[in-house]
Amino acid sequence: MSKNKDFPQQDQNQPGDESKMIPEPEIIRASYQGSDKLKGKVALISGGDSGIGRSVAVHYAKEGANVAIVYYDEDEDAAKTKKLVEKEGKKCLILRGDLKEEVFCIQAVKSTVDEFGSLDILVNNAAMQFPKEKVEEISSEQFRKTFETNMYPYFYLVKSALEYLKNDGCIINSTSVTAYRGSEHLLDYSSSKGAIVSFTRSLAKMLVDKGIRVNAVAPGPIWTPLIPSTFDDISDFGKKVPMGRAGQPSEVGPAYVFLACEDSSYITGQIIHINGGEVVGG
Repeated sequence: MSKNKDFPQQDQNQPGDESKMIPEPEIIRASYQGSDKLKGKVALISGGDSGIGRSVAVHYAKEGANVAIVYYDEDEDAAKTKKLVEKEGKKCLILRGDLKEEVFCIQAVKSTVDEFGSLDILVNNAAMQFPKEKVEEISSEQFRKTFETNMYPYFYLVKSALEYLKNDGCIINSTSVTAYRGSEHLLDYSSSKGAIVSFTRSLAKMLVDKGIRVNAVAPGPIWTPLIPSTFDDISDFGKKVPMGRAGQPSEVGPAYVFLACEDSSYITGQIIHINGGEVVGG
């Protein structure tokens, strides 16, 4: 694993360890008040078992949506997300499987529609990262796996979801601050996140005539289970950004609410940067 550096972060499709997280990540603020912004909507969230994905699921439920979450193998985390969603009075379908497999992605979309009768919001969020200090340390297998995990499922899920998304449907992708400023120890990861930026912008133009909006969120250092499981030294995590601290999932989830509701009806092809004040282009 890598020493503490710039810590790019999104919800990941690789195991995290919540036991090492002191303090525990804040998923939603106690003061957050839902206002039915997503009442009657159905959302499918990849990587929804923990971290940012869990925060999005709970915020969506708070705003009146039923949600389906896709996860790899963290059954306990997925069950916790389900419980948190149900605590808000909404339904949560949990779907276990490998997003690198197109057949599973197709089935995840179909299972969501079969369960809830429709699909209004697709959140592409699952990803993974393997810090390496040198190009020579990155195997061809790792490079391929990073893209097959971080980029391919976005395409698979979008292609499957378009059969069900109607006018006013939304697609929200998770990219990263590393897509804009790069990362000297996450070459393959930051490259895949850059691809997601281009994917978002191109897809937005492709789907605008269908009334489907496509946007993305680019988190910086967010305190999720991936951090202690990926890096050896987390003592300075988040301290490099202007705000001097890591962000909480609770500070990211509301952006996904905004992009999914009619408050953002005149926004497509855009990226929201939640990174503690780091100024990046685009």
